[in-house]
Amino acid sequence: MLVGNFYFWPLKLLKLSLIKSISGIRGTIGGLPEQNLSPIDVVRFAAAFGQWVIKTGKARKAVIGRDARISGPMVSQLVSQTLVGLGFEVIDLGLSTTPTVEIAVPLEAAGCGIILTASHNPKQWNALKLLNEKGEFISGAEGAEVLRIAESGEIHFAEVDKLGRVIQKDGYLEKHIDMILAHPLVNVEAIRARGFRIAVDAVNSGGGVAVPLLLKKLGVENQTLLYCEPNGQFPHNPEPLPEHLYDLSVAVKKNSCDLGISVDPDVDRLALVCEDGSMFGEEYTLVAVADYILQHRKGSAVSNLSSTRALKDVALRHGVDYFASAVGEVNVVEKMKAENAVIGGEGNGGIIVPDLHYGRDALAGIALFLSWLALSGKSATQLLATYPRYVMSKKKAELEAGTDVDGILEKVSVKYSRQPQNTEDGLKIEFDKDWVHLRRSNTEPIIRIYSESHSQTTADHIAQQIMQDIAAFRKS
Repeated sequence: MLVGNFYFWPLKLLKLSLIKSISGIRGTIGGLPEQNLSPIDVVRFAAAFGQWVIKTGKARKAVIGRDARISGPMVSQLVSQTLVGLGFEVIDLGLSTTPTVEIAVPLEAAGCGIILTASHNPKQWNALKLLNEKGEFISGAEGAEVLRIAESGEIHFAEVDKLGRVIQKDGYLEKHIDMILAHPLVNVEAIRARGFRIAVDAVNSGGGVAVPLLLKKLGVENQTLLYCEPNGQFPHNPEPLPEHLYDLSVAVKKNSCDLGISVDPDVDRLALVCEDGSMFGEEYTLVAVADYILQHRKGSAVSNLSSTRALKDVALRHGVDYFASAVGEVNVVEKMKAENAVIGGEGNGGIIVPDLHYGRDALAGIALFLSWLALSGKSATQLLATYPRYVMSKKKAELEAGTDVDGILEKVSVKYSRQPQNTEDGLKIEFDKDWVHLRRSNTEPIIRIYSESHSQTTADHIAQQIMQDIAAFRKS
């Protein structure tokens, strides 16, 4: 779980099926209240968020939108009618994407927004993700107050003559895409001239509507569509990781495509497949887009502490600063604002282009990547070869309940005290161009260990050494 944003773990990793955090509430549909995401839990949390909006003096107007998962219409009705009961005007975008809802909030002069999506979790999950009046994820302090209100029950509903209403609004996806097309670095002419053949895997969610429409407006007529029916029946694990993109890889090669595009159910993460069926790598989606933007815009670049060093290398190549934030979209955005960054994001394929909006946006990423690919005259594999190559190792150290995690991290820090360290979010230790990042989990008694190097062997060795250190310190 992340401060200010969700980080969804596979169902089998969670002991609880209902997770309340400072950024919203998520869980599995069905079962008992307080143990799963029941209608009672949806109503209580939506009401608490609405009460917080009222308390802070923001407009009693909310924008909501959902991904295509099966429970979406039910959850949407519960949320919208609860807000009506608080006197809100609810602008319902229906089937949408996370970045589309984010841009709609300020355009509608709304006091808040709620995105109904469990991101890359399986279909039995759903969630409420909470936005402020800027269309950005609420802060940690704000989320903590929403949780307090939900627990206290201090919620005052409107009298009958002051009930709100729901307005269904279509067309925001087109507005979103038009904003992207209007970006000065999106080169529709160059993309059309390249005559790209592109395969799309949208896991039968909102991206199945959004991505083909965007590509068509970019002049990409030759599209091979996989799983683009927005029925919520995810054909494979919806997280756009290499091990889940086999069908897309096969389709790229079979249809002689120039590129494969995969998005998660709410379309804020982007993963790419090269023309030979190999993975471009979700870590390198941001790197490539940043490389393109930094050729034209002078400003810093930001990613989180667990993202590849390649972004830092590219920023330095362009003579600009790079900054690392704590993990989580809200933290990346905060750092971007503080450092006047022109590009930022996360290594999970999340791209944030601030002159569009401060949110991860796969659609913006697609348009900018294709512009760069078209102008470069290269294939995807040739473009990837121009970047420093790093590989990661991702492991976890399992601990007993009650373990003093902070104490263990402190001991690891002392052992490697001669190495550069960052303690903004757990502990990150640098070894020349290699690094390891240790973060405690808020949902399990574990420490997550991410390491990176030029070779897989070295990355694995660094992670294994840290795991041995943790095991030794547990006994000391």
